[in-house]
Amino acid sequence: MKTAVVGATGMVGRTMMKVLEERNFPVTELIPAASEKSVGKEIIFKGKPVKVVSVQDAVDAKPVFAIFSAGASTSKEWAPEFARNGTIVIDNSSFWRMDKNVPLIVPEINSHVLKKGDRIIANPNCSTIQMVMALAPLHRKYIIKRLVIATYQSVTGTGLKAVKQMENERNGIKGEMAYAYPIDMNCFPHGGSFQADGYTSEEQKLIDETRKILEDQTIMVTATVARIPVVGGHSEAVNVEFKKDFDIDEVRRLISEFPGNIIYDDPATNKYPMPILSHNRDEVFVGRIRRDLSKEKCLNLWIVSDNIRKGAATNAVQIAEYMVEKKLY
Repeated sequence: MKTAVVGATGMVGRTMMKVLEERNFPVTELIPAASEKSVGKEIIFKGKPVKVVSVQDAVDAKPVFAIFSAGASTSKEWAPEFARNGTIVIDNSSFWRMDKNVPLIVPEINSHVLKKGDRIIANPNCSTIQMVMALAPLHRKYIIKRLVIATYQSVTGTGLKAVKQMENERNGIKGEMAYAYPIDMNCFPHGGSFQADGYTSEEQKLIDETRKILEDQTIMVTATVARIPVVGGHSEAVNVEFKKDFDIDEVRRLISEFPGNIIYDDPATNKYPMPILSHNRDEVFVGRIRRDLSKEKCLNLWIVSDNIRKGAATNAVQIAEYMVEKKLY
């Protein structure tokens, strides 16, 4: 099972290789690929050094899978090249997600849409993944009418440069800036790039991807994305309006029985999800579960997950695992 990781030297790429190793994915040969400046560097996989190669060399090696985390422009250029060689591309960038011919997959929710012959598969945005993990079982039972979302996103979502900026600021060091403003001791309502309508690209992803994954274009969604000075995971305050009324105990049961979710919710003992809890874990933690007392059929949830693990690397590897299990490669 020859497997390439494109963007192998980045934060998500490194985690992808770690997850492949942890989950004992049947890699017969790992092909780490990156930009020309990283070619020749060594990474460690399963205790052995492996040299980073160019993306073209990875294409020529004809791997069974190529798991991408190298940005939209790289995915646009190179995913079709791998696909033409018969490789299954699992892409973590935003480029292919809304293509009507490309499945957008969270395996626990919509793996049923995958089929033999799929050559490019999109991995959703990290914020979307953790949210739909909590919402999918509820949508099936009560049917979501509207979502109002506020996210509080880790600097790891921006990458190593942003983590370094925060560390520099905490240590009083002047360095390269990933953001337009200081992030330590700060919070700004800006994730991605601003669109003409005033929403950001990160907010738009929550709108479009949620509808595609839950297979319901009628769901109304509005979102505000904020960046906060933490590592470990993204947090989300989600207000859900359903078409049918719900029972709060059944809501808890439906979320907790859904694979990959953990209810972490006991206000009496200050038990609620936090990034410090989700860091380096694959589960989606859900708490502060309560009715919205201002409107009928409305629910409030607080959802936290590690955006680099389940929000990116782990979800991508799970897609590959499903393809292997169902012999779709």
